[in-house]
Amino acid sequence: MNILVVLLVSIVVLVLGYLLYGRWLANQWGVDPSRKTPSHELEDGVDYVPAKAPVLMGHHFSSIAGAGPINGPIQAAVFGWVPVLLWVLIGGIFFGGVHDFGALFASIRNKGQSMGEVIADTMGQKTKRLFLIFAWLTLLLVVAAFASIVAGTFGNTNSAGVAIEGATLDANLSTAMISVLFILLAIVFGVLVYRMNVSIGIASVIGVAGIVGIVFLGLNWHPLSMSYNVWMYVLAAYILVASVTPVWILLQPRDYLSSFLLYFMIVVAIIAIIGAAIAGNAKVDIPAFTGFQTSGGYLFPALFVTIACGAISGFHSLVSSGTTSKQIDNERDALPIGYGAMLIECVVAVMSLCAIAYVWNRSSELGTPTIVFATGLSQMFGDFTKNTALQNVIYQMLILAVSVFCLTSLDTATRLARYMFQEFWLKPGETVKDVNDGRKILVNPIVSTAITVVLGIGLGLTGYAKIWPLFGAANQLLAALGLLGVCAWLGSIGRNNKMFYIPMIFMLIVTLCSLVLTIIAKVKVAGEDPWNIVQAVIAIVLVVLAVDLAITALKTIGKESKA
Repeated sequence: MNILVVLLVSIVVLVLGYLLYGRWLANQWGVDPSRKTPSHELEDGVDYVPAKAPVLMGHHFSSIAGAGPINGPIQAAVFGWVPVLLWVLIGGIFFGGVHDFGALFASIRNKGQSMGEVIADTMGQKTKRLFLIFAWLTLLLVVAAFASIVAGTFGNTNSAGVAIEGATLDANLSTAMISVLFILLAIVFGVLVYRMNVSIGIASVIGVAGIVGIVFLGLNWHPLSMSYNVWMYVLAAYILVASVTPVWILLQPRDYLSSFLLYFMIVVAIIAIIGAAIAGNAKVDIPAFTGFQTSGGYLFPALFVTIACGAISGFHSLVSSGTTSKQIDNERDALPIGYGAMLIECVVAVMSLCAIAYVWNRSSELGTPTIVFATGLSQMFGDFTKNTALQNVIYQMLILAVSVFCLTSLDTATRLARYMFQEFWLKPGETVKDVNDGRKILVNPIVSTAITVVLGIGLGLTGYAKIWPLFGAANQLLAALGLLGVCAWLGSIGRNNKMFYIPMIFMLIVTLCSLVLTIIAKVKVAGEDPWNIVQAVIAIVLVVLAVDLAITALKTIGKESKA
């Protein structure tokens, strides 16, 4: 099989999925362009701010992308390229797209509030609070992991304090400098668009020119040389500020500008794959199928937990119902942003599969999935252009793009965690502004963000890696609960929700099986390391939580179907 054929067929399938299934979903749910959205109804200049569709697409896409669509397919390639490709395409169109679009639409119709409030409408306050606790704890792990990843790509030492040298050090320092300059550029862009009323077209040209300028400057001048731990503290301060400032100052413009890096990455990948095909060096070296049990575990459920963002991810529902729903200008934008962004992420996942297919025979030598991704695509580009210098620049740009997406996801996750923490303390129908008792301190934006930052960064500094293996199952469990919540809500307003039945049941079974296998494995080696016991206990708690929420949701859906 040729990787160009894999890419082209995938793009055609995903485009058809959007045009046929995506539009059908919008019709079934009653998307109404004439209806006032929360960004206009509740506009406050901080969290509720109308955003032009391209800007919001940039925010949403950058926030949900991160390193997920790159890591998952590359790690899951041990099962063969056919299972990976099938799950990315089927999962993206019928699972992930439905999940993201549904969560966004449900939140829009519920004043831009989180999935917790959507769940409260149909399943009560107890279920809402259980969901919010679970979502908040999951986001703490996201903050810890992404802060560690970003600090690891910025610092002059690794997390163990060992000095980094040579080309890797230069790449880290360049990435750090460019990322800092990128934040300053985003603030300028926000002022141009929202305070000086510069058109989005002109501002975009200025922004892209600025990106080129800061990349050139950062590659040649990078004085910011700090250790991993220092960067962790700097990131803590940054996300504390970024998560409480008005979205138009930083979040919207930075995510919009960072999306250009993602588009650049996609264009480079397409050119590289086409070039490799022209050069006659585009064969898929990965076996089509390696078996139901490999070094990666059992195909079921491992494949569906490993490939998260590239097919379906619970984190996406938190973004859709957290930041995106508060900024959407018109309900018609929900389809391209909620459903379309998921399918574009599927394209990135397919490109990741193509990258590892190109370097499959020596992928174990390359290290992390991000390096495999950047190496595969840059080498395709180099083989085609015969320009080593250009190949090296492409490699650094790809590493930079992934780092920027991780930073984007980091402060989005922090803002989302703040929303979850605040909503936990609210009574039905109550807003943060309505609270006048002792809860007022807890729902204060700065206090709720500070609690999240201290715990998240503290976990990142002291050993999130000990419980990170549970994140995949926890994230996909979050997806199952999101599907259950939207399904129940659609049923309560009399809309067709049957397209959720198979995805929500399947994802629930996948995550429960994964967690049960984890519990069995950790209990067997409990005596070797105390953290095995901790992981087993957390997995048991997640299973109990999932079963409780699932029973409540399924009862609610069952009652609605009989009504």
